[in-house]
Formats: sequence, structure tokens, C-alpha cells
Amino acid sequence: MTALVRLRLDIGYDGSDFAGWARQPKQRTVQGVIEDALGRLLRLDPAPMLTVAGRTDAGVHARGQVAHVVLPVAAYSALNGTMPRRLAGLLPPDVRVWRVSVAPEGFDARFSALARRYAYRVCDDPVGVDPLRRHDVLWHPRPLDIGRMNEAAALLVGEHDFAAYCRKREGATTIRELQRFGWERESPRLAIATVKADAFCHSMVRALVGAMLVVGDGRRDVDWPAQVLAARTRDSAVNVAPAHGLTLEEIYYPDAGGLALRAQQTRRVRTLGAAADAAPDAAGAAAGER
Repeated sequence: MTALVRLRLDIGYDGSDFAGWARQPKQRTVQGVIEDALGRLLRLDPAPMLTVAGRTDAGVHARGQVAHVVLPVAAYSALNGTMPRRLAGLLPPDVRVWRVSVAPEGFDARFSALARRYAYRVCDDPVGVDPLRRHDVLWHPRPLDIGRMNEAAALLVGEHDFAAYCRKREGATTIRELQRFGWERESPRLAIATVKADAFCHSMVRALVGAMLVVGDGRRDVDWPAQVLAARTRDSAVNVAPAHGLTLEEIYYPDAGGLALRAQQTRRVRTLGAAADAAPDAAGAAAGER
């Protein structure tokens, strides 16, 4: 039998010209571009398939994306540690593979992850966004009160059913642990939200940001986002913020000894206030902000 090796890839990309992470027919995607480059580099047909920590939607960027790939040992060894440099010559300038390393035993880019951290950047300068930042910063033409936004965000931190802020997927739980949610000013007119959770369901980060923006500009009360959360149903008043302001910044993993256990735990379906029920495709079912 062919000996195989599992590799960890640390990846960054500008999502502006991609139709998201996941490979799609006749669409330019991050997964498709990297897999095709790997296939050419390693002379493998079909190209090897990537498993990613968090799938991102069209227009969403990443600085700290992580994926794993399983390759024949012989094909990897033949590159003699040059894979990142060789890939740089094959990949387009809007995607980079920063590092390639042999994954520890039990590592799964998706299911071993403890948490994902996103940043959402908003400019509330009345004259608009710096043209050089237009691809990763949203322009909000109303002044934002960061204090009000942080008060509202604090009410959402913890483990909750985020159905009101997610696009429901059949058979997937919407229970998530929001570990951190807060806003700060990078400059007088640039606000950044930090959003960290064990996993995210479809559109969750951008829906949370959308709710905060209408609190920050005074159109909604500070407690309104928490009221929406408690209702557990999608509210048409919550506008999902545009994709281009969102960046996946970091994926967190346990020490090597805890990787396999974490992957096992993540595959369990969660219910609020009760022990997890063993079942496939659980908290990680929609682990990325898609």
C-alpha cells in the first residue's frame, strides 16, 4: 500500500475575486485554485483534496486559514521542504500558502479546532473609506457609538442557540459558544469587531455585525440584539453585513495530545443545558462563516 502523510497548510487570501472557499463547478474558488496548484506541483491526477478549518463565503478574506491534505509520502519527500516556495510560483497573487508542515497525529483541520477568530472592519467617516482599504473595510455612512455596540455585544457572549443569526441548515445545530465579541477603534474613523467562537454557522458573524451597526448608529436599543437572540427565529430587521469587511484571522487548536479527543468531541451534536448526544456532523457541521 502507498504510504501517506497528512500535512497542515496555513493559508491567506484576498476573497474579493473568489466565489468563496469551496470548490464549485465553473467558479473560481480558493479551494479549487490551491488544489489545482498542488496537483500540478506533485503531478497528481486527480489533484489532492483539502479539508479546511472554516469555509468562507464569496468575498470573505483570510489571514489565518488552516487546511489539511493527505499526500503520498514519496511525492511530498521529493520536494525536500520546498513546497511553500514552489507553490508561490504556481498560485495567483491573491492567495498564499504561508507554511506547510507534517500534521501531528490526530490532527483534523476542521474537527480538531477549538475556536475561530474573525475580524470585521467598518469605516464610519462621512466621506467614505480609504480607497486602498475598500476591499476589506465596509463603509457605514452614519457615526457609530462603540460604547453602545460593546454593551449590546456583551449580552450575546456565551453558549446560546444562535438560530436568529444563522441561515438554518437541515439537520445542523445552531448552538454555538460565542467566546468573545467586542469593538474597538483602530483609528478615529475605523472600527474593528473581534468575534471568536468554537464554531460559526452560515452568515452568523455578518448577521451579528449587522445587528450591532444599527445599535451603534442609534436606530435600535442596546438590548435589541439580545431580544432577537432570545426569539430564536430569523428577524427581517437584522441585515447581514456585506462579505468584504470580514476576515478570518486565526484558528485555535489544542496541544498535540488533545487533537484526536477534540475531533471526537466536535463531531457530537450539542443541546443547551444537556450532555452532548453522539452523532456525526455536529458543532463543526458549519464551522466556518460561509
